[in-house]
Amino acid sequence: MLLRSLKGLIAALFLPLLALTVSAQTAGIDVSQGLQMEFPTGGQLRIENDLGKVTAESWSQKYIYVTASGESGRSRLSSVVIENGKQGFTIRVKRRPGAQVSPIDLNVNFPESARVVIETGDGKVFLRGVSSSVTVKSLAGDLNVELPQSVNANIVARTARGSVKAEPSQALSENGHLLQTRLGDGARTLKLDSESGNIVLSVMRSSRDLGAEPAIRKSLEPALSEVPTKAAGTPAPSLDTQEIDEGDVVRVDSQLATLNLSVIDRETNRGVVGLTQSDFRLFENGVPQQILQFDSSSAPFDLLLVIDLSGSTRDVLKLIRAAALRFVDAARPSDRIGVIAFAGQATVVSPLTLDRRTLHERIGTMETAAGDTKLYDAVDFAANQSQKDPKSRRRTAIILMSDGLDGSVPGVQGDGSLLPYADLLSRVSEFDGVVYTLWLDTFYEALNEKDTQPEAFDAGYDRMKELADTGGGVFYEVKRLEDLAGAYERVVADLGTVYSLAYRPVDKTRDGKWRAIRVSVVSRPSAVARGKRGYYAN
Repeated sequence: MLLRSLKGLIAALFLPLLALTVSAQTAGIDVSQGLQMEFPTGGQLRIENDLGKVTAESWSQKYIYVTASGESGRSRLSSVVIENGKQGFTIRVKRRPGAQVSPIDLNVNFPESARVVIETGDGKVFLRGVSSSVTVKSLAGDLNVELPQSVNANIVARTARGSVKAEPSQALSENGHLLQTRLGDGARTLKLDSESGNIVLSVMRSSRDLGAEPAIRKSLEPALSEVPTKAAGTPAPSLDTQEIDEGDVVRVDSQLATLNLSVIDRETNRGVVGLTQSDFRLFENGVPQQILQFDSSSAPFDLLLVIDLSGSTRDVLKLIRAAALRFVDAARPSDRIGVIAFAGQATVVSPLTLDRRTLHERIGTMETAAGDTKLYDAVDFAANQSQKDPKSRRRTAIILMSDGLDGSVPGVQGDGSLLPYADLLSRVSEFDGVVYTLWLDTFYEALNEKDTQPEAFDAGYDRMKELADTGGGVFYEVKRLEDLAGAYERVVADLGTVYSLAYRPVDKTRDGKWRAIRVSVVSRPSAVARGKRGYYAN
């Protein structure tokens, strides 16, 4: 395996350099130009810029710092929108209606504990350091990443039409398009993806050598440590009297909390349809909440089938295809359906579509795939796919079929997913849709230590059940593959009883504590609303 350790390459080629983290007093940021906000430990940060480049750097502070600039270097914070969600922030450069399109560069410092996603169109991305997990995606932009000399991380870098390289000259893969390696114990995750841009990994340079890139370090301001941290969305006080345009105000949009609930009658065990918003009462920690948005059970869904096609399914592939086709035929005509298959990596068999003929054709072409099972990465991939086109998004459901035996489960042979299971649970808990899991019983007696061990099958079962519980869906046991089609049809029936409610919590404090959610159906005493039971207010 080429470059089994990027750490070894770096150590051999470069002199010792700076550590990963920097203190606020040495960060060199001109606070008069930006915005400082508290950030929850372990929270999510999404950075989107379709109008220019993104420069991002991890640091040891517990808050994020944001600046934006135009062609003349003038502040363009008026073009930035920051959405404050339950688990963190989305920072997005927004084009003003009627305004002339011009490049806007976004610069962000973020805590080491953050889980970060960065997306651009054709804009470059400059990343310095790695937080707990970082995913960088660009359609055409180059990705330049500076790593500290010593780093523990799983790294995947892919470019379809560009190249992946390490400076000064060492290529990282045989074909120049892909790197997949683990450094140290792989405690952190770094995923890099550009369709046509180049990807370059190098060693972190000192701040004196940075030059024009990244531009996030401009001047040393010792007074930065004296600036008090304000609540989320509150600009830090300026240290000088520089004039700022009236329009240069960052808008913070509080995100609604969304619940997807299926309603079941306890007496008949059947789904209840036809309810309206007035039938529901919603409580958070016992406090009544106002329902601001409502979708009835008849509202259409985007349904993502996520199907395990690892090598062990070769002999039963026809049954898996037939079961997936039964699902397609049972779903409502207004529901869009997409299909994702996975083993060593996730692949889109069919994007979301209403065209049942296309779905039949593409499901018919599904084949078993190579590689050990990366189930957790596949679910994360599906969640990301569901968010690709926010303008046409509907209510979303992920329906996962697997035995739960990710290669990272103890007792299973293989490296498994780069995304740890704990991170996947957090991802599912924050997912706006609902997650259903169909656990397929593939148990067999282990004859030697290379076979899957009995405790692994138990772990796979438990984790598939926990994913459904966390995702507000339903867990189905499929003891025999012949029963899979029937299980899919029960999922379709259950989805027909799902209502979606959205509210803005009365308690806006982010104290990291658990908030219990209870929903009652006042018009039907025998009805039970089933969905997510709460969230952590990070």
